[in-house]
Amino acid sequence: MLLCTVHTLPYQPDPATWFERIRQAPGAVLLDSGRPIAERGRYDVLSAWPMELLEPDATESGSAFFARLRRALRSLGEAEVPADVELPFAGGLLGFFSYDFGARLERLPTSTEQDLQLPVARFGLYAWALINDHHRQMTHLVFHPTLGDTDRMRLIELFESAWQPANTSFRLSSRFTADLQPAEYQRAIERIQRYIQAGDCYQINFAQRFRAHCSGDAWQAYCALRAACPTPYSGFMSLDSGAIVSLSPERFLRLADGTVETRPIKGTRPRQRDPQADQAEAQALLTSEKDRAENLMIVDLLRNDLGRSCKIGSVRVPELFSLESYPNVHHLVSSITGTLAAGKDALDLLAGSFPGGSITGAPKIRAMQIIDELELTRRSIYCGSLLYLDVRGEMDSSIAIRTLLISDGQATCWGGGGIVADSDWQAEYQESMDKVDILMKALESAFSELP
Repeated sequence: MLLCTVHTLPYQPDPATWFERIRQAPGAVLLDSGRPIAERGRYDVLSAWPMELLEPDATESGSAFFARLRRALRSLGEAEVPADVELPFAGGLLGFFSYDFGARLERLPTSTEQDLQLPVARFGLYAWALINDHHRQMTHLVFHPTLGDTDRMRLIELFESAWQPANTSFRLSSRFTADLQPAEYQRAIERIQRYIQAGDCYQINFAQRFRAHCSGDAWQAYCALRAACPTPYSGFMSLDSGAIVSLSPERFLRLADGTVETRPIKGTRPRQRDPQADQAEAQALLTSEKDRAENLMIVDLLRNDLGRSCKIGSVRVPELFSLESYPNVHHLVSSITGTLAAGKDALDLLAGSFPGGSITGAPKIRAMQIIDELELTRRSIYCGSLLYLDVRGEMDSSIAIRTLLISDGQATCWGGGGIVADSDWQAEYQESMDKVDILMKALESAFSELP
């Protein structure tokens, strides 16, 4: 087995220090742990200049696209990292699946309007990465063995040289506005509850969309959002006409040394400025029968999804109804784990689980059919996934919530939540706002000159 070459750089806790040097390069991508003090915020992974760019064509099935991704990984070749370093990525794929990629994996309707120009998936094949390890406080450049000496030296020189960040700006020319009026939102919730009463489903994740006009450099928007709301599964991916800007708190699937983990979020309360009131909100969430029931419903769904690719009897729930707190909200989070079955790989795991059950509802297929019926437009990147998959088969991925698409003069974000039989539409409407309000206000405060 060939070994990657690893070059050590001075540790920098903020990955922007490094990403500034490559962010305008083709295929620039940053997977950002955002909260390095958190247990799950260990690594930042960033790269650019992919050897190959892969997108599904208009009629390509999900299984056919996964076969192309496997071929791309094989073309790069297997490699290991030296035994004295722990690195999550040894060269491989970095990219995203939009929520709408789910229709390439299952027979689903696609009747909603597609008014945002984004591929249903895009991955680059990368032969190098810069990785921040926040636990060990080390920064490494890792080079796959296929990368030539000239390219390695060029990258070492780039990251060791003095650097002055580019002087760019970002601007909002309007405030964020919702696509749905409150009365329209209410009618959708009532329709969902009729479906639940009829026995079609148990829970539906319903979302609404917010938009603002903008111009300038999306990276500046990301930096402002990261400062306002750091999260452990953040990311910035450059696009031809903008960027995906994600501040996600939710892990989708992680595969490491044959062990699979998913961490669904289901249950939310807003943060309060007064510490006692804030603690009361957290305690109310922890003891809420409704939120615990919703969370358990999704845990059961994901146990089933993981069971498609994991060894029989290996799927466990080591963590149930844990509290995670962020600057804007408290969340109820659980953990499901399993051992990958022989003959299965990370793409099999994705094929059996995408999109994540926490952002569809239960049962999943019927929930996605109802989402397509009731949401006005396709979700695009919202509730898709940002991820890496390396040549060793290691993978980590997010659920792309708290995520904006900044493209073609428009900043778009989404907020949603799980609707059940006893949901109150006004409370659900407020929850959808609470989840993204910090992002919209951060951009409006920093980049808008409107009164």
